[in-house]
Amino acid sequence: MTMFPRALGLAGLILSASMAQQASAEPEPGRLAEGTYHCEVYSLGVFIHLGDIVIEADTYRGPYRFGPPPPAHKYELSPEGEITWHGPLGGFTTGGNSIDITQVTANSEQAGSFDIIMREVSGNYSATTCDKQ
Repeated sequence: MTMFPRALGLAGLILSASMAQQASAEPEPGRLAEGTYHCEVYSLGVFIHLGDIVIEADTYRGPYRFGPPPPAHKYELSPEGEITWHGPLGGFTTGGNSIDITQVTANSEQAGSFDIIMREVSGNYSATTCDKQ
């Protein structure tokens, strides 16, 4: 008889732990963790800030460095973690540059990041990492 209350206590602890895990929920499937992502490239021995991208639900703004963020555009996130941007992406998509692939490397409320591989007009590729702040 004394085991019954103990079993209820243990069940309560398990339920509480499960609910706490859900409270720090991961983003919905097909979504990035919301927030501001700081984008940098490593070149000539230094990190160069290329701008910030703000993620809200299924939209993004940026990248931008000064002033308010630009208008929002939609993005899609595949089950494999590849992002498709449905609008301009600053210097990544201007002057003949294009996005080859954007791959999510971490996607949680605590740590989010993705890498943007850009094909430059010259045909060369460069990689930029964007980390959630």
